Amino acid sequence: MQTEHQDPVVRLANRQEFAELSRQVREGDLLARRRGYYTIKIGTTVGALVALVVTAVIVGNSWWNLAVAVGLAVVLAQMGFIGHDAGHRQICAHRRGNNLIGLLHANLLTGFSFDWWLTKHNRHHAHTNSPGKDPDVAPGVLVYVPGQADTRGWFGRSFARGQAFALVPLLLLEAINLHVSSVVALAHRRGRSALVEIALLVIHVAVFFVAPFFLLSPVRAAVFVAVTQMLLGLYLGATFVTNHVGMPVPVQDDGLGFLRRQVLTSRNLSNQPLIGFIFGGLDSQIEHHLFPTMPRANLRRARELVRPFCAEHHIDYVEQRPDRAYGDVFRHLRLAGARSAVPAVR
Repeated sequence: MQTEHQDPVVRLANRQEFAELSRQVREGDLLARRRGYYTIKIGTTVGALVALVVTAVIVGNSWWNLAVAVGLAVVLAQMGFIGHDAGHRQICAHRRGNNLIGLLHANLLTGFSFDWWLTKHNRHHAHTNSPGKDPDVAPGVLVYVPGQADTRGWFGRSFARGQAFALVPLLLLEAINLHVSSVVALAHRRGRSALVEIALLVIHVAVFFVAPFFLLSPVRAAVFVAVTQMLLGLYLGATFVTNHVGMPVPVQDDGLGFLRRQVLTSRNLSNQPLIGFIFGGLDSQIEHHLFPTMPRANLRRARELVRPFCAEHHIDYVEQRPDRAYGDVFRHLRLAGARSAVPAVR
């Protein structure tokens, strides 16, 4: 794609294109709140959590409770998806309601700081896949852009070359990483909101990390907590990693315009209801990035507007089966770690 840097005519055309797509979305009533959907979604998810807790108590000090740990990881991930939707103001019409739901689902139930995650996630949406701006592609244990490993020592560069093989083991630790990052962020905050978040996290730790030791033997409790946290991290990481990893990296994104930047840097997964449930609506990543406040339940319908609109305006719209998406993710990590060329939007 040719650079359209600071061309006022191009910028105006980009704005007009997105305005037209937005008009179609509004006319389809796709931004309207889905109170019934979220009432059922939250109710059934909380109900599943209660059922798992009751089952754990009934089963008692038995290795069979590891099955409860597996179910708990799935339910906690679903709680995290609800917190994500609340952070984007998808659930309630007012900020206070969304914040309350977000705090309860993120801090209390999933164990992550809602405010820390929201600040980080908003930066991601504003600068998707932009090195130095998007925190989700900042170099950490993994590198996402060739050259990010250059400042590392011999071990760091060697690890980067084989990082694709380390992805799954690292995802098993992702929940712990999120817990620790939340605690570190809250340790540097002051004020009433921080105290509320800390209190909710303390309750979470008491329920999900300490309580198992009163129900199970020490070894079984430790394994129960480890299985829950490892599978929770794997589940969350597996749903996030296909969203943008392996998609083009903006080089001069100010000339692309909002519509093209969000579509070109995002990847959708095949449009199946089960995929939508498993991925918490993040399978419709393109539509979510274009319209972050759109309720999850409307994203699949929005595809039927966005996909042909992109085709009409010659904008690459990527939609893949999950297996192909994961293949591209692993391939990208291998290339980035080896400092090979990766796709770029110019």
